Amino acid sequence: MMNCYSKMMNYRFVNDLDEEQLLRRQQQAVGDLREALDGEETDKDRLDTLLWNTLILFQGYPFYTAKNLEFFYYLKGNEMFVSRKDKSITKASIIMAFHKALELGRVVIGPKKLGTFGASYMYPIFIRIGVIEAGAMENGQLKLF
Repeated sequence: MMNCYSKMMNYRFVNDLDEEQLLRRQQQAVGDLREALDGEETDKDRLDTLLWNTLILFQGYPFYTAKNLEFFYYLKGNEMFVSRKDKSITKASIIMAFHKALELGRVVIGPKKLGTFGASYMYPIFIRIGVIEAGAMENGQLKLF
């Protein structure tokens, strides 16, 4: 469940921050999320909240798909709207992809392994915020990027 602070942090809030403030908050959110993941946090609700708070802060940030196509996103309610897509990605789909990444030990070989709608967008976002490490199979061996 999202706390009151999270509900106040909407897209307008992110736009109202100057670049330096936003960068500091992004770094703090990524650090908090990675610390919880690396510390093997087991409270899924807390992890989901940390993920969502981090996603809030990265609205408007340029990301690139596996095919090197630039995109941005913004969140409205419980949906993610991506600049390259007409349909939204629901929070439930994002959380499902997040939990799948955790099941895979946070090493994910391509977006299809996330197995959910919008995975091609979630994959680079998850890499950037430290949820997953990108990998590829090379000669039968896992190679991390």
